[in-house]
Amino acid sequence: MASRQAAAGARGGTAPQIPNVLAVVQAGRLQFEALVFVASFLRANPDHAGRLFLAEPQPGPLWPSDPRVRNAALRAELEEMGATFLPFESRHFGAAYPNGNKIEALAALPEGEPFVFFDTDTLHLDSLSRVPFDFDRPTASIRREATWPTIELYGPGYNAIWGSLYARFGLDFESSLDTAWPDEYWQRYLYFNAGFFFYRCPKIFGERFLEYALSIRDDPPEELVCQTFDPWLDQVALPLVIHGLGGGRNTLPEGLLDGEVTCHWRALPLLYARESDAAVAVLEEVTAPNRIKKLLKDYEPFKRMVYQGKGKRVRAMFDREHLPRREAMIRNRIRKEGLWLR
Repeated sequence: MASRQAAAGARGGTAPQIPNVLAVVQAGRLQFEALVFVASFLRANPDHAGRLFLAEPQPGPLWPSDPRVRNAALRAELEEMGATFLPFESRHFGAAYPNGNKIEALAALPEGEPFVFFDTDTLHLDSLSRVPFDFDRPTASIRREATWPTIELYGPGYNAIWGSLYARFGLDFESSLDTAWPDEYWQRYLYFNAGFFFYRCPKIFGERFLEYALSIRDDPPEELVCQTFDPWLDQVALPLVIHGLGGGRNTLPEGLLDGEVTCHWRALPLLYARESDAAVAVLEEVTAPNRIKKLLKDYEPFKRMVYQGKGKRVRAMFDREHLPRREAMIRNRIRKEGLWLR
């Protein structure tokens, strides 16, 4: 709470002209990804350091071990580069569902100030000033596949499953549909990747996100009894939150976030296999300084993919103009060559 008040006080309680940028960091993989996230963000947005926040879960009963970044050198580097750590308490998810961090972390941001959340496995390729955010019309990434729900042979189908969720929260289901796609086809239904999202106030967005996620997890509608929510719970609740707050698909110009301005790479082998030459160039630029290299070499995927050249081997395996249709096909080919690392 003190960090939140300090952050708000430092800005005099006024709404910023640029958004606060939030990612979640903790011990393990995310702390190494955060180094690249922060380095690439500040390369593309050198004047925005004061609005770059890393939310960090604190020790508590939902974590069997301390989830904080305990690598002192890595933590110091993140702070020296310009990131501000924001502690938050895990009251509902913790180790049982780490994706829930992005829901609970929103409470740590200054209330009433627009924000953009990004997963740490995001590269910043260009300035966020290029993105014409409408913070009253939230959206999230449409770079996704049909990962949820899983439709059983005898139903229920997409209409029944998604319709039950909209009914649960008093939302208009019909207005959420993309009627350019046929009935019972997954892209007809509002579904996002949760790698980024934004809104005008983290308190409003976060409270609704938490309410919906807990309701779905703890008391799912009958139509969802055969569905699994791990790791999809955040992506099940997110479109309902966005629709309920007046957002939807494509409230941003196509191809900016998860495109020209940012790249949600998700796993280093996938980055090398399918992302743009610009994304690979930024990755290798921001990981080149010795102080960064020394820290990242402690994490096997960065050590092998970036510094030992295995990423270039993966890149040579694929034609970016004719990639396999499904991500699973890319992953399987990389695994067959013994080069899948995350």
